[in-house]
Amino acid sequence: MSEAEIARGEEAIAFVRETHDKLRTEIGRVIVGQDDVVEEVLTTIFCRGHALLVGVPGLAKTLLISTIARAMHLDFSRIQFTPDLMPSDITGTEVIEEDRTTGHRQLRFVPGPIFANVILADEINRTPPKTQAALLESMQERQVTANGQRHELPSPFFVLATQNPLEQEGTYPLPEAQLDRFMLQIKIKYPSAEEELEVMRRSAVKDEVTINPVIDGPQIIRIQSIIRHVPVADHVSRYALRLVRATRVGEPAEGPRPSMVEDYLAWGAGPRASEALILSAKARAVLSGSMHVTPEHVKGAAMSVLRHRILTNFNAEADQVSTDDVIRTLVEEIPVEGASDSAQLDEVFGSSR
Repeated sequence: MSEAEIARGEEAIAFVRETHDKLRTEIGRVIVGQDDVVEEVLTTIFCRGHALLVGVPGLAKTLLISTIARAMHLDFSRIQFTPDLMPSDITGTEVIEEDRTTGHRQLRFVPGPIFANVILADEINRTPPKTQAALLESMQERQVTANGQRHELPSPFFVLATQNPLEQEGTYPLPEAQLDRFMLQIKIKYPSAEEELEVMRRSAVKDEVTINPVIDGPQIIRIQSIIRHVPVADHVSRYALRLVRATRVGEPAEGPRPSMVEDYLAWGAGPRASEALILSAKARAVLSGSMHVTPEHVKGAAMSVLRHRILTNFNAEADQVSTDDVIRTLVEEIPVEGASDSAQLDEVFGSSR
């Protein structure tokens, strides 16, 4: 890599870091705490992915997503998923329209709420599989099909879905195929005592906070391109691959496999997990100001990327072992093999570094 290419890379990463810091500042004017959650949502958006936010009611999931949409100057649409929601309620429908001059009638497609940049799919597991499947096409193909006609969705396009982990009665659990379409599953925890006290103070005042847009759609697309072009050393990619392949019970692993996997996993992560893991690691590297990805970035991304892509068995349920416990063991026990940091820089950038 030439010195000019390195300089352009440093300039691009500085642009992403500066934009990220401004976004965090604007979001912090409304959202108290939840730093890790905000970071992972931004990572998802910068990687052109979708995220599933899991948390009990009252943790500001809806407020967080709408605030991010305003800070990014994007069209925001909230869809409240209910048991009677039909696919056409979210994708749109065709209506008969009559030309008053000629009397000729024709079908016209009326876009649904899915035609926005940021979609909040609120309580996504409360709607039947038929409607979930309609959302799946939008997430994967970024289009809607109505009466055989394809309608492109706006760009950029993100689905940020929420799910309540407590109430399971009257819900329709998402199938594994649809869960796999979500790049990250983000767990939202209760705020700390000080953070909750600050929430109480702000809600008592009830002042309307004006969010100043930091970036727009074209700039987001540029950031997505910058992150995808971040170079990754071969030994880092192989480390990410070993983490994913180690989850596949009954399949050969790329190295040692912790006994916990054999004992507690029924199904492992697929190839889409490998792609999401290395892409998320790239975003973490850029947001930390680094021009190269390290195994530490991969480790930091592993939990949110893998937790919804692996299935535990009956033994895990009996011993109260969660997917997070298994992933934590994977990260701790699978060794990093390959080049040192200095050798990695030479591998990525060459002798012109």
